[in-house]
Amino acid sequence: MNVSEITLRRLNLPLKIPYKLAFGPVTAFDTILVTVTGDGGEEGFGEATILTGYTPETVDGAWAKARELAAALKGMEAATAKAEALKHHKAAPFTVTSLVTAIEMAEGSPFLEITRETPVPLLAILSASDEAGIAREMEQHRAAGYGTVKVKVGFEWESDAERLKFIQDQVTAMGPAAPGLRIDGNQGYSLDDALAFTRILAPDHIELFEQPCHMDDWDAAKAVSEISPVPMMLDESIYGPAEIERAAETGSARFVKLKLMKAGSLENLAAQLERIRELGMEPVLGNGVAADPGCWMESCIARTHITNAGEQNGFLKPHSGLFADPIRVERGAMILTPGRPALIGDADLDALSAETLRVAA
Repeated sequence: MNVSEITLRRLNLPLKIPYKLAFGPVTAFDTILVTVTGDGGEEGFGEATILTGYTPETVDGAWAKARELAAALKGMEAATAKAEALKHHKAAPFTVTSLVTAIEMAEGSPFLEITRETPVPLLAILSASDEAGIAREMEQHRAAGYGTVKVKVGFEWESDAERLKFIQDQVTAMGPAAPGLRIDGNQGYSLDDALAFTRILAPDHIELFEQPCHMDDWDAAKAVSEISPVPMMLDESIYGPAEIERAAETGSARFVKLKLMKAGSLENLAAQLERIRELGMEPVLGNGVAADPGCWMESCIARTHITNAGEQNGFLKPHSGLFADPIRVERGAMILTPGRPALIGDADLDALSAETLRVAA
């Protein structure tokens, strides 16, 4: 297959409710949607949703790089185009991944071949911060069939600890069918605050504690892991094979989370997930800041490579979905169905786009 056309759309996808992170609330996704057409009519899509803190890229920089690469890759044979794009992966991981995965899909990647209806468990996000809202949301998540709920901390450690204790008490009161908890610091704590929080952390119902300190502070990750009563997970610190190896060598984490947008390709992602397990750690997958294409692709990989709840729930957050047939969620799981999803029509996509660029060979 040769790449005959690449279409880029710069989308702004407002969220239903702000997504609270330690470095500030997210009110909309800034998404670059890539569609690739092959010379035989093959089609594929990919996305890069840019969020500072998750990637060194900026929205403007990613858009400029996507335009540059689209112009360079047009007309190339698929394997050559992927190799050429991946030369830029270190500097622009999300942007490169959007293009490479679109080509992989157009080629007919076996990772995306769904032959039967398959549920892929997801976790739910606890958005409320007041006690009444927490109790209401926790019951809603339990009733909806979610087995795991993510709790964001990394704000002010003492109030975080008080809120977490209330949540743990709520889970205890729910009984055996209650969901478990993942605690996510989103790099929000200093080392001193992370240690203070961890020293009083009770392990009740907690599966893991994720990335309390800055992504580059491996010493802090190790220090927290040495006193934590629950397993630690690294997320933002991990960009690829080198960091996976470092996590194993330092003993900084029992769990390692990957995101497709960092990996460069579907093939790379699958290999990295396998390597995590080979090194004696447990892989976790999923991007809560991604639209339908990225979340669907991650679930396709998760069905064969992951045994815990996926974090690819970003597609639930925007007002507007990008698939013509919305992704089904039943009993806390994304339902993968045979075949490949279609995007909404060009007119609807253009209505969401601040800018559109088509590059043909």
